[in-house]
Amino acid sequence: MLIDTHCHLDFPDFAPEQAEIVARAKARGVGRMITISTHLSRFDRVKAVAEAYPDVFCTVGTHPHHSHEEAEPTVEQLVTLSQHPKCVGLGEAGLDYHYDRAPREVSQRVFRTHISAARETGLPLVIHTRDADDDCAAILREEMGKGAFPALLHCFTSSRELAETAIELGLYISFSGVVTFKNSADLRETAKAVPLEKMLVETDAPFLAPVPHRGKRNEPAYVVDTARLLAEIKGVSEAELARVTTGNALRLFSKMPPLEQAA
Repeated sequence: MLIDTHCHLDFPDFAPEQAEIVARAKARGVGRMITISTHLSRFDRVKAVAEAYPDVFCTVGTHPHHSHEEAEPTVEQLVTLSQHPKCVGLGEAGLDYHYDRAPREVSQRVFRTHISAARETGLPLVIHTRDADDDCAAILREEMGKGAFPALLHCFTSSRELAETAIELGLYISFSGVVTFKNSADLRETAKAVPLEKMLVETDAPFLAPVPHRGKRNEPAYVVDTARLLAEIKGVSEAELARVTTGNALRLFSKMPPLEQAA
């Protein structure tokens, strides 16, 4: 069994066939899905998806692209909203200097707010970082020095150095379909170096469909294809890759009930 640790089932792309998409994932052995918040103001939509399906869980937070569009969340808000029984994490929050849609100082401040909430709740923070390796590493080191907090770098496409920093600080690293792309040789080398016990798998659906589905709308069922490639990179069987990454996800997202006790 696999866990898709990052998808966006509340997005309009999935609205006409949401139930079918969840069913297709289950049919391919994807036993759990975590649908990720991008707007604090739309948490009700994310929460509703998680409430509708026993094996779908959610997070709460504001994506860096939108950190300037909404009122900045407070730690208290995030802590309160995260108490929902199906909410198992915070974010996604972080830094995106590729598009630079939000002023950097705003996204950095909102990132730190989410870190404080992760530290207070013990829930993992889902971190989005793109073309911001130095600042991300600096913030993680500084904030970890104030007190440990659980976190992962999602849809990892950054440098080997940032991966090493994250692992040193105790974070997990999640790989998406990008690792299957023809031009991702460097990323595959990074995946090869990441300890299996620190690895997660995800789709980031509806984005970034893996080979052989590249160019199509992504969906949680396709995490199987990413996992297959990662197993090859790591030199383990697909069953072993699934066993370890699922165990990793359950340890990190520890608010999720054991597999036999889906909420």
